[in-house]
This record gives sequence, C-alpha cells and structure tokens, in this order.
Amino acid sequence: MKITPVKGTNDYLPAQAELRDYLQKKICETYENCGFQRIFTPIIEDIENLDKSEGGDNLNLIFKVMKRGDKLKKAIEAGDPDKIADMGLRYDLTLPLSRYYANNRASLPQPFKVIQIDKVYRAERPQKGRLREFMQCDIDILGSDSPTCEIELMHTTAKALLGIGIDQFKIKVNDRRILKEILLSAGFEESQLDSVCITFDKLSKIKAEGVEAELTAKGFDAAIIANFMKMIENAPFTLEYVKTLCKNTEYIDTLTMIINTANELSEGKYTVEYDMTLVRGQGYYTGTVFEIESLDFGSSIAGGGRYDNLIGKFVKEQIPAVGFSIGFERIFSILSDRANAFADRAKKIVVLYDETDIKDAIQKAEELRKTYTVALFVKPKKMGKFLNKLEEQGYDGFFVLGRDENVRFFSE
Repeated sequence: MKITPVKGTNDYLPAQAELRDYLQKKICETYENCGFQRIFTPIIEDIENLDKSEGGDNLNLIFKVMKRGDKLKKAIEAGDPDKIADMGLRYDLTLPLSRYYANNRASLPQPFKVIQIDKVYRAERPQKGRLREFMQCDIDILGSDSPTCEIELMHTTAKALLGIGIDQFKIKVNDRRILKEILLSAGFEESQLDSVCITFDKLSKIKAEGVEAELTAKGFDAAIIANFMKMIENAPFTLEYVKTLCKNTEYIDTLTMIINTANELSEGKYTVEYDMTLVRGQGYYTGTVFEIESLDFGSSIAGGGRYDNLIGKFVKEQIPAVGFSIGFERIFSILSDRANAFADRAKKIVVLYDETDIKDAIQKAEELRKTYTVALFVKPKKMGKFLNKLEEQGYDGFFVLGRDENVRFFSE
C-alpha cells in the first residue's frame, strides 16, 4: 500500500499544522470582531446544484460522486455517463453558501454577514500552487445591494491580512457591468463577451499584441478587434477615461465612490485602484469584482465579487450577495518561510521528567502554562539529540524537572 497522500493533497507535520491553525484562528478572530458569523456546510452537494452554478472553468473540475448500489447498476446499464453521478464535492464555498441561505434565511439576520473557513476540492492537474484539496477563507454579505458592502468587505479582508503579517499588497477593483458596456461599444456581441473577457484578462501577461493575436485566432471580426485595440492603447486605464467610452456613468460613479472610500480607510497601509482588465473566472459574478495582489510575490492572494443572481437559482427571486475569499494556501506558503510567522503566540516549551515524577511534572507544567504552552516528555537517554529535534519542530525552550530553576531557551 502507498504511504504518500494522493497527488494534489498534502500531509502536514505538527509545525505546519500549528501554523495553519494559527492563521485560521487569527483570520477568523478578525472577521468575528467585525461582526461576521461563522457557519459550516457539507463538502458534498447535489450534482444538479454544482452543474448549474455558473462556476466557469471550475465546472470542469468537479469531483463527482457515483450513485450507490442498485441505482449505480441501473445507471451503468442505461449507458448514459451523465446519470452515473448524483453528488459532487464542492469546488468553492459560494455555491454551498447560496444553497444554505436559501434553506435557512428565515432563521438568519438580514443582511447576513457570514464567515466560511473550510476545505474545497477541484480535480486540478497537480502542480506548484494548484492543489486538489485546499482551504478557503471567505466572508460574504447576503441580502444587501448597497455598495457599502464592497467597502466593508475590502476593509475587513485587508485588516485580516495585516493582522497575520501580510502588509505589502494592493486591491484591484473592477465592475463587470462597466467592462460589458466597453466591449459592446467596441462592437462585440453580447454572446461573445465571455470569450473576449477570458482573453482580455491576460493583458498584463501577454500584452496588447498577444490579446490582438488571440482574438484574431478566435475568429472575431477584424474591424471590431481593431476598434477594441485602439481603446486599450490608453493603458493604464482610469475611470475618467472609461467615462468617455460608456454612456451610462452610474456604475462608474459608484465604483469611484467605493475606491475613494476604501483608500481613505486604508490610511496608506495599502492602495485600492481601478483595473479594467480584472475579470475573475467565475461566471456567477454580476457586478463589482476585486482581487488583492501581493507586491512582494507578484501574485493574487485574495479575490471575490458580487453575485446577485446565484441565490435566486434556489429561491426564484433575486437576492443580492457579495463576497471576498483569501487564498489561504498561498498565504500559508508565504508565511511558512518567515521566521516571525507566530508574532504574538505564547512560547512553546517542554517539561522533561523521570517517569516516577509524573505528578510533580504535571503540577510544574500547570504552573508554567500560565505563561507558556507546555508539553510533557519523559527524559530521553540521548538528551542532546532530543533537544535538537524539539527545536526543529518549533519549540522555544525546555525545563528539566529536578535540575533547572528556570526555563532554558534555545535562542539563549
């Protein structure tokens, strides 16, 4: 039998698990302090819910759960592969939250400010930065269409990142309704917009020439492409420039207010800026979208947006909603390399004792636990080797019962 985990999943050593628990706790404490409430949903969802969720490319990455017993046998005999699965593992926390809200809204406050910190599953091709099982940290506001929700979510998410030592980042913001109007004014048809957005989202990576080449390869009209390329020659884009492209400026004025207010609240600790190329992959986003980029690592560490139509798929009425998700695995990877990742945790020490002194050892440990996190170990024969291993595992010091008067720290 294999002792390694399935590709795309990880085992975590005690020190790694401790850091993950610490980060989740700190993030959750920030969210709770800001008035959000935590919930839990099952990892399994009805396959119909997943398939109809407009999750973009993620719909191709669903882990499907086959029917059981006679139902599976009948589905196989019918020769229809689409009938073999009746459930699937959640690929994000937004779809389960929408179902949860539809099922429980009579018992929930309005609007509902909610925390989800849990595992999700995607049938990715495993590679660096892409796992099949990973953690997401979400906050959402359900039941309000006010743009103040976007401001609150950005401020709260930024506060959580600052609280765990991530302090070099910027928040990029866009509105899909503004982008849609720009693309339509260029001459694209509404049915073509998703495909155009997928290409336009790559502008920072493949530059304008790459966007033009890809749109041409997709078969779009040359005159429309030329018109669009003329528009994007004006990068970096500003909202003032976008006003010259759009007839309806209501969305632009609202986005301007969101960005200006969020920047005032940041007090210079980070910046919030407009990014016309920001699309976000999920098809369920309907308006504002945002993403946090780490300036130290040049990568996205959080993202989200408004999804006003998703809950309506369950309740047959429009329920506004907006959410922000921290990329927990990326954050964990960044902080794993930092020596000061546990900036405010209590020091971890070990009390070493002879087996006959267990009662005294526990009593001493309880005394020390007023100040430290304390583990108990019987004194080993090879003390030096054992202490080296403790230091490697993240312990800060030790106390030998019957010998030491004070805790001895490895750093001293």
